[in-house]
Amino acid sequence: MLFRAVSEGYGEVASREQPDILIEDDCESIGGGPEMTYPHLSPDVEPKVKSIVVKEFSGIDSLPDDISELLRY
Repeated sequence: MLFRAVSEGYGEVASREQPDILIEDDCESIGGGPEMTYPHLSPDVEPKVKSIVVKEFSGIDSLPDDISELLRY
């Protein structure tokens, strides 16, 4: 479980944790790309993280169950 401090943004949390895969919705209802986490990763971390964007409210059921497939998605 991760959390962010009051002074942190989600990009800072993700940059600190450096996940292999970051799955997030497109934040369409709150402004789109600028509100997503991936664009706010630190420049040295961004190339190391596989970003997968799903349509808002569509869920993740359409994504592969296998992690190795997800990395190639």
